[in-house]
Amino acid sequence: MALRLSMAGPRDSLLPERIGETARRAGIVIIAPVTAAIFALIWAAFSNDFSITYILEHSNRALPAPYKLATLWSGQQGSLLLWTWLLAINGLVLRLTYQIDVSLYAYASTILAGIQTYFLAFLCFATSPFALYAGTIPDDGNGLNPLLQYPEMLIHPPMLYLGYVGFAVPFAFALGALIMHYPGENWIRVTRRWTMVSWLFLTCGICLGMHWAYAVLGWSGYWGWDSADNASLMPWLTGTAFLHSLMLQEKKGMMKSWNVWLIFSTFLLTMPGTLLMRPDLVSSVHTFAQSSIKTWLLAFMAIVVAVCVTAYARNRDYLKSEHQFTSALSRESGVLFNNLVLLAFCVVILWGRYSLS
Repeated sequence: MALRLSMAGPRDSLLPERIGETARRAGIVIIAPVTAAIFALIWAAFSNDFSITYILEHSNRALPAPYKLATLWSGQQGSLLLWTWLLAINGLVLRLTYQIDVSLYAYASTILAGIQTYFLAFLCFATSPFALYAGTIPDDGNGLNPLLQYPEMLIHPPMLYLGYVGFAVPFAFALGALIMHYPGENWIRVTRRWTMVSWLFLTCGICLGMHWAYAVLGWSGYWGWDSADNASLMPWLTGTAFLHSLMLQEKKGMMKSWNVWLIFSTFLLTMPGTLLMRPDLVSSVHTFAQSSIKTWLLAFMAIVVAVCVTAYARNRDYLKSEHQFTSALSRESGVLFNNLVLLAFCVVILWGRYSLS
């Protein structure tokens, strides 16, 4: 036995299952420090620790307790920390249920670990929420933006982030299944549950935001085509299309390539909702302070696109459909037409908003 272990050498240590097990354990461990960071920032808000620049800019002594909690997501750095924490929670749930399919979950865990690592580096080196204030510490902070002091703002951003972050899990499963040539369509059933929950959270977040805009911003309507509105709607559109078309893949083995690119696109489109309105990329009532995270954001999106294109190019034979469309009036063609309409809306919003910003 000892001889066999010694002969295994480093090659066996790089097997996907071993890497996946390492990622699974790391994902379970990471929840503790990220949760501690969340509590530390909330504690700083409630204790009026204005030595932290983020607390100084987004809180003050007179701020009611519920809105001190909302300080966590009222600025760029806190929002990114919340995003990372929610990703860690989603990853923890996934990793605790890995025995459903060890190999598939190993690949998905590794991909989620890569995303988590990038965003942790993001927080540590680009936009730390715990940066100390340089200079004499004021007696009071700037306070929360009055536009954000509305009851629905206590649940609207977390709902959106739960939707955005949740789509990372179907993305990880789809990319993992593609890379490993996963047999059958079982990964679709797992993905559907995650996608439905994420879509539900995103839908609730959008509806709450619409009512907030109507009640607070005085747009005389529930939708003002603000950049944040558009950013949340785009992954909702592609996610809705994915929910419809994955039924055809599960039941008839159709639209495999289409579905893979739908979930890839949905995950990529959550990035504008999470980050794009924060730096100086677009103009929005939601825009936070100017920052230097633009390069990090674009680099992450470029890496994701490169990985997706490479994985698809090397494994596209695995995505051959088992059945073809037989009639323009069939149920399958109706699903495809539904998808095309939703994607047309998404493309128009993406092109119209960000080309004119």
